[in-house]
Amino acid sequence: MIWYTVKNLRIFVLTICLASAVSVSFAAPPEDRDVSAVMKKAADFMMNTVSNRGGFLWSYSEDLSEQWGEVPARPSMIWCQDPGTVGVGRMFLRAYEVTGDPEYLAYAERTANTLIWGQHPSGGWHYFIDFDPSGIEKWYEEVAEHCWGWEEYYHYYGNCTFDDNVSTGVTDFLLDLYMTTLKPEYKTPLDKALDFILVSQYPNGGWPQRYPLSNEYPHDGHADYTPYYTFNDEVITGNIHLLRKAYELLGVEKYREAANRGMDFTVISQYVNTDGVFQAGWGAQHDMNLMPAAARAYEPAAISPGYTMTAISDLELFFMITGNRKYLSPIPDAITWLENSYLPESDKSNDRVTHATFYELGTNKPLYAHREGTSRETGRYWIDYEPTNFPGHYGMQRGVNVDAVKKKFERVSALSSEEAMAEYTTGRAAEKPLPTVDSDEIAKIITSTDNRGAWITEITIPDYIDLVNNPRKTFDGISTREFLRNIHSLIDFMEVSAEE
Repeated sequence: MIWYTVKNLRIFVLTICLASAVSVSFAAPPEDRDVSAVMKKAADFMMNTVSNRGGFLWSYSEDLSEQWGEVPARPSMIWCQDPGTVGVGRMFLRAYEVTGDPEYLAYAERTANTLIWGQHPSGGWHYFIDFDPSGIEKWYEEVAEHCWGWEEYYHYYGNCTFDDNVSTGVTDFLLDLYMTTLKPEYKTPLDKALDFILVSQYPNGGWPQRYPLSNEYPHDGHADYTPYYTFNDEVITGNIHLLRKAYELLGVEKYREAANRGMDFTVISQYVNTDGVFQAGWGAQHDMNLMPAAARAYEPAAISPGYTMTAISDLELFFMITGNRKYLSPIPDAITWLENSYLPESDKSNDRVTHATFYELGTNKPLYAHREGTSRETGRYWIDYEPTNFPGHYGMQRGVNVDAVKKKFERVSALSSEEAMAEYTTGRAAEKPLPTVDSDEIAKIITSTDNRGAWITEITIPDYIDLVNNPRKTFDGISTREFLRNIHSLIDFMEVSAEE
């Protein structure tokens, strides 16, 4: 296997034929023109055959007769979040920046225009955009609300979401596109989206999962969690980092102030229970009294090592940005809690499984979610102390390298305010290192497209009605994630080649 970097890249001759199908020799590494030709053909197929007005879902059957976002989708839908439309737009913008080819910028603008079309009047975005809005409520009734476990789709609020970086992801893409083009047609929706983030921020600096606010859907014995202060799926964190980026690129002071308020909220929302059991951390979401709160049926009111780790990292970063040591003050107690919360059976030298995902308030006992039944209508979730790793992708246990957290904090806290801010400024100015490119992988990517320019890959779709008891559906199809992965690898090659 040959690895390429800017120091050792050598370009050899590769015979490639791109007519109705692609065939190449494996005898030598690829040349720029070969990579460029495959990128062009794959991009043309995805944009002009697969896309819906420049927007994308996550998965398609090979003949494009079926399609899925995070859940089964209508043909009139596109998904905003990665690996959907935003991911494709970002990729094309990067392709333009690396190659200078205006066609890629035109593709990026086409995806942006589609997202702008679907911008909510308040300024944010929902998980998806449907070009046939009249059918949305029926889709919820017949499909979405039966996807057992995908509770974010049980009810159609008609508002916007920060969950999974949906609104922040689109806004961030528009910010990058505007900074590239300086076109006013992108500045107007960008300003609207950034103002939406400001308006949706609570006075104390936190953010809800959805906005405009609604609490109309209590279910499964839980209150409507969407107005809660939400750390889950990078809601608060995503807004803070986006606003900070917007300030650094646009110089608008209100974005800096709002980002700082968000970090101030992180400080005040730390849960500290010293009444018999020491606990100092953060939950996935907190209620209006700042107490960690339950959300989806498998998410109890609890302290979360994962979100505690995120909070620690963000607090350290904002000390580096501002020089204000108040952002370091919650961290020592949080580290102590992590040290005191190892699972009894865990091996501290192996940080793959060290902690539970949830710890009970007041006792610090690990909590685990379970599910039984065959559908949302007949099944149930429950929470107890019996270890399990359900639900599969969500995970009831995780690894935390507490020693690494301690070492980083010791280093950062030893810096003076001036040293911390200088280090942050230096880091911002540092050049991004070139990617490492594997020539064998590039050759494989080039030779694996079909005669349309599509990468056909094995796709696995869960049974959305009964994920636990029914087998997954596996078939050959078109994955937007695979398309993005392959094109980014080819862009890596072009970026390294340009520096050779």
